[in-house]
Amino acid sequence: GLQEYVEAVSFQYFIKTRSLISIEDINKQLIFKPEDREDTSMVNVFNYRDLIPHTLSLKVTPVDYLLGVADLTGELMRLCISSVGNGDIDTPFELSQFLRQIYDGFTFIGNTGPYEVSKKLYTLKQSLAKVENACYTLKVRGSEIPKHVLVDVFSTKTELIDHEECLS
Repeated sequence: GLQEYVEAVSFQYFIKTRSLISIEDINKQLIFKPEDREDTSMVNVFNYRDLIPHTLSLKVTPVDYLLGVADLTGELMRLCISSVGNGDIDTPFELSQFLRQIYDGFTFIGNTGPYEVSKKLYTLKQSLAKVENACYTLKVRGSEIPKHVLVDVFSTKTELIDHEECLS
């Protein structure tokens, strides 16, 4: 669940800022002070500790953060393809650079991290390949393919890449 939360929060943050949210910023959002709570009238009077207002918090671990960021790359790949379908040809190139930076960061961890990280690295690599392939197609063939047809070209190429990955 925390990985899904990191994925969602980091995707929203990317949409707003075009950068990656830090684990510290995510953890700051997961601190709930007594004044933040809406209803304190349902306090259990049989337990005196419930009468004392206290701060509740949840911590995202570095592993959950990394795995959530790895999941984010799939959302960014889908954003790339939908951007092309909407006629936005700048976003794919921006996303390609951003995904490359994330991939490079994950390769520094490599096989030294938890097993789940190396598994997600494979999916991250697939997402990066699809985005780079989209950028290549836009650069080489973009002027000769009508914009409304580009999304069909990319969805077909994405299916081919997925099929080739299954065969190898």
